[in-house]
Amino acid sequence: MKYLQLNDIDCYKRSLQLSNYVWEIIIKWDYFAKETVGTQFTRAVDSISANIAEGFGRYSFGSLKEACDWTQKSYLRKLISKEQYDHILAELQALPKEVNQLIQFTNERLKQ
Repeated sequence: MKYLQLNDIDCYKRSLQLSNYVWEIIIKWDYFAKETVGTQFTRAVDSISANIAEGFGRYSFGSLKEACDWTQKSYLRKLISKEQYDHILAELQALPKEVNQLIQFTNERLKQ
């Protein structure tokens, strides 16, 4: 029997790629933007994959919601482009469904 590995999980891979995408954007910001918005934005997006890695059974979209908030703030503060905003938001909007599917899959496996 093959066991489910972290890198087999689509929502983990997606959130990890997103965190690296966001990092590449923020790393180019000036000092003030990095320290005021960038640190929190990076931590929020980074914590999505970290929370998935921490445990499949947790049911929390706190980091997703926080990342959406920082995405909105970054766009409104003209720290990211419309294209970047749209990409980040699309990825964040796709993740809850995938996380729910992962939770359901994991719960079903635990019952067996």
